[in-house]
Amino acid sequence: MSMTRTFLSLMVFLVTVLMVVGGSSPGQCKTFELTYSIFFPATHTHSVLASEWAKEIEKRTNGAVKINMFPGATLTPADQCYDGVVKGISDVGMSVLSYTKGRFPLMEVIDMPLGYARGYQATKLCNAFYEKFKPKELDDVKVMYLHAHGPGIVNTKAPVEKMEDLKGMKIRCTGTSAKVATALGATPVAMPQTETYDALQKGVVAGVLSPIETLKGWKFAEVVKSTTQNFGSAYSLAFFVVMNKKKWESLPKEAQNTIEQVNKEWIEKTAKSWDEIDKEGSEYTLSKGNKIIKLSKEEDERWAKAVRPIMDEYAAAMKVKGLPGEEALNFCREWLKNNP
Repeated sequence: MSMTRTFLSLMVFLVTVLMVVGGSSPGQCKTFELTYSIFFPATHTHSVLASEWAKEIEKRTNGAVKINMFPGATLTPADQCYDGVVKGISDVGMSVLSYTKGRFPLMEVIDMPLGYARGYQATKLCNAFYEKFKPKELDDVKVMYLHAHGPGIVNTKAPVEKMEDLKGMKIRCTGTSAKVATALGATPVAMPQTETYDALQKGVVAGVLSPIETLKGWKFAEVVKSTTQNFGSAYSLAFFVVMNKKKWESLPKEAQNTIEQVNKEWIEKTAKSWDEIDKEGSEYTLSKGNKIIKLSKEEDERWAKAVRPIMDEYAAAMKVKGLPGEEALNFCREWLKNNP
């Protein structure tokens, strides 16, 4: 009888030790709760997609990884999102690389006016470029996946049918797109996206360089009348989805493998979503009676030629930093040529 009691006591002791060490009760796996900061409002397509990504990971890890969403920049502002992930303010974050100016010099090649045709194309290039070059500037986080919006083109109050129509026109832009506006003869005006609608409505600016999805997503079709498809000189912006490195390393290997598989699937989903919302933007602006102007091949080539110095400047700046800017540009151009 005493041996039985001793055995039972030993079993109780061992279970207690396991509970203390594992931090859970018998039959339970440890749950890793993560926070996700995103600047898009909760209703935006990309916030919805991000939430679906989080739910898919929770489902496939059988609840071992649970991700809590913080949309609308409620956890970290868009321009502080990356640093917020590095410092652990959030475990995961999505924002735009160029919002942290000068932090990601080699990745800036994605923002160049390379002549994008689709968001699907830009997103695929973004990830192919990262896999090829693995820029050290992103080494302080674990990259989940990258994506990029559809062609950044001219949306104006008055029709723009040739480059000369842009001369002196005040165009809202930011970062690389400010250089594009200047190269095309316009006057760049920097301002946050959130102030653009009012600026267009009041005539502070006469147009905006942006993907056509903004005509619906940000209601710009209510305050512009014309869109010019200057695809030959179209730029994009690279977005990141990254995880805090220590948090990533704390996850079980099985969970990491699951997340990486979901990431691959979400590159495809996000790429397609950019094209879908561009289509919605086109339909929305036409429903408002606005025009979409397609440039002739010759005119589009003129615009493309006008923005080439921006890329020469990029290559020269990278050379000074000891980075392979020329190689980066050549890779992107060749990739886009083979993936129209």
